[in-house]
Amino acid sequence: MECGAEPPAVDHDKWRLYEAYNELHGLAQEFDTPFDAPAVLVVGHQTDGKSALVEALMGFQFNHVGGGTKTRRPITLHMKYDPDCEAPICHLVSDDDPIVAHQKSLHEIQAFIEAENLRLESESSQFSAKEITIRVEYKYCPNLTIIDTPGLIAPAPGGKNRVLQGQARAVESLVRAKMQHKEFIILCLEDCSDWSNATTRRVVMQIDPELSRTVIVSTKLDTKIPQFARSSDVEVFLLPPSCALDGIVLGDSPFFTSVPSGRVGSGHDSVYKTNDEFKEAIALREKEDVTLLEEKLCRPLAEKEKVRIGVSKLRTFLEELLQKRYMDSVPLIISLLDKEYRSTTRKLNEIDQELSNLDEVTLKEKGRAFHDLFLTKLSLLLKGTVVAPPDKFGETLQDERINGGAFVGTNGHQFPQKLIPNAGMRLYGGAQYHRAMAEFRFVVGGVKCPPITREEIVNACGVEDIHDGANYSRTACVIAVAKARDTFEPYLHQLGSRLLHILKRLLPISVYLLQQKDGEYLSGHQVFLNRVSSAFNNFAESTEKACREKCMEDLVSTTRYVSWSLHNKNRAGLRHFLDSFCGSDQPIMGGNLGSGGLSQDSTFGSLSNERQDNKPRPDVKLSQLASGVDSSSCIQGTEARLVDLLDCTLWNRRLAPSSERIVHALVQQIFHGIREYFLASAELKFNCFLLMPVVDKLPVLLREDLESAFESELDTVFDITNLVHSLSQRKRDAEVELRRIKKLKEKFRVVHQQLILQQSKPDIKTGESDTK
Repeated sequence: MECGAEPPAVDHDKWRLYEAYNELHGLAQEFDTPFDAPAVLVVGHQTDGKSALVEALMGFQFNHVGGGTKTRRPITLHMKYDPDCEAPICHLVSDDDPIVAHQKSLHEIQAFIEAENLRLESESSQFSAKEITIRVEYKYCPNLTIIDTPGLIAPAPGGKNRVLQGQARAVESLVRAKMQHKEFIILCLEDCSDWSNATTRRVVMQIDPELSRTVIVSTKLDTKIPQFARSSDVEVFLLPPSCALDGIVLGDSPFFTSVPSGRVGSGHDSVYKTNDEFKEAIALREKEDVTLLEEKLCRPLAEKEKVRIGVSKLRTFLEELLQKRYMDSVPLIISLLDKEYRSTTRKLNEIDQELSNLDEVTLKEKGRAFHDLFLTKLSLLLKGTVVAPPDKFGETLQDERINGGAFVGTNGHQFPQKLIPNAGMRLYGGAQYHRAMAEFRFVVGGVKCPPITREEIVNACGVEDIHDGANYSRTACVIAVAKARDTFEPYLHQLGSRLLHILKRLLPISVYLLQQKDGEYLSGHQVFLNRVSSAFNNFAESTEKACREKCMEDLVSTTRYVSWSLHNKNRAGLRHFLDSFCGSDQPIMGGNLGSGGLSQDSTFGSLSNERQDNKPRPDVKLSQLASGVDSSSCIQGTEARLVDLLDCTLWNRRLAPSSERIVHALVQQIFHGIREYFLASAELKFNCFLLMPVVDKLPVLLREDLESAFESELDTVFDITNLVHSLSQRKRDAEVELRRIKKLKEKFRVVHQQLILQQSKPDIKTGESDTK
């Protein structure tokens, strides 16, 4: 049908079919029903000419077009051919009440769309998935439902373009969601002269990889024709091989369109005074494109080539394609409407049942039953189950660290995820709790004692209250407990935060199991559910805090007083170190006290040069001293060693390397003893005082809270007044939906019967029926 030419008459049955599908699309949008009418979804990048092409298909201008982002909400156009409408009659569907549609002029609709674009441009989201719905009746209008989407954005890389990159992701997400509807025919717009540049197809093929429900349109043909120097280039452009398009598209090959620039209006910058002039310009542009192509090719275009050139050819193809989809889908739509009618009827009966059960005794029984079932699901999640879908409720270790906090040491490093068992699995409940505990053991069990500086050793020596000698065993204790306290306390808080996060996640999963799996969810009783949620979360938080305080008491006690039987877990290792140390420093201990006086300024390491004897005594290790060897040489050697030991560790304030190594060894032993005790104590206490109370204390506390609320005032628990109002509103909505579904179902039944009759009518020429 040429733009500006009188369209062919549409029979009454097809008109009723289009009208029924328009109502079906509105019903699906309004009530979020699981069916949708076939429609054409226009997808393209900014400046591809999307909105201009939609206007050309409709035969009049109404949209906000131009460079940059001019469409920030999808625009759904229900177009219906009406031979009596000399001018477009448009109705704008209300955003607040989809049943209400206000008649608007083209200027008012354009002003509304521009205002919406400006409003969204100033908001943080920038775009909205909520559709602007317009119903159009016009004698030059095709019977189509077209959805114009926001233009895809191709931002430049780099940090300075982050805002635009965020907008690009938002638009692509919105368009991808629209393309998910299997009933939609995707109109993929490409503004390119080389089919290897798949700019829009890249996005479309993520949803429709075979392009089986995609029509490809090359826009702005009038600007591309002059770019071709050879006729062979034009041939490839008009009929690209299937490998170049990466699929078999609807219509077998692309369509090519040109929309003349210029707006309709009475202003000085308007090019066309009326929409009729706009339609005539479209038809003229189409003829000129054919002429220019034939000149480039040096031959006339074949008929199969002409049917793909121009807006009118694209409109005819889309209308016929959509009409076939309409007719093929009628039986399926009737079946879906029947199913939705039964579902809505059942929902209405459930609402009536809830309204009749709003008495005190019934509500208390429902509350107690929900309490028992909730605790059952809670226990099931801790023991282990596969009922809840992991893709919806599970968390990988990375997700868990982000949402519940990570175990981070004083150096700011995290334990590598790949070393934690099941790190990549999406877990919940008891399995997630166990993984968190395992990570805690891995992390804390591998913590090493922080470095010790010489300044810390000297500062820790201090001055005793009765003498000014250096007590290096006390020094080691002071350093070790300080290091241990600073190192392990953050892990305690991190463990509490992580396990509390895991326990709190049990609540929504349990409610899901009651709602989706068992059908025991108290729909409408949001106040009651909020009370249960609040009680559970308060219990979890208070229990975690009490448990953490118990663990903190243990940490404080083990870092306040050093008990060697507890802190020195590896005495054999320390003794071996001291024995080897004494062996390597044998000349230090073997000197004759009489050969030279004790030097107050000598260091533990310099004694080897200052106290050598011509008759060195046999090497006597500390182990021999402890075993009580009573030979006179050993006793004399031991006495000499003790004097040297006192000189180096008690009377001498100059820190020698040997003294430093002894302090290091003692600190390491004490620190590791504290670590082992802290790790075992924390794990045991969190299991006993956080996990177990969920099993044995929570049921009692929840029941007491519930019964106390029942005794005080039932309305505070169930909010009966608001509940009656909410249920009444839901009942009214369900009744409206039921009436609309029933009316629509009858329309489709009538259309279906008419189609069957038409197919069974005998052919006038052959005398045979269409179905034969």
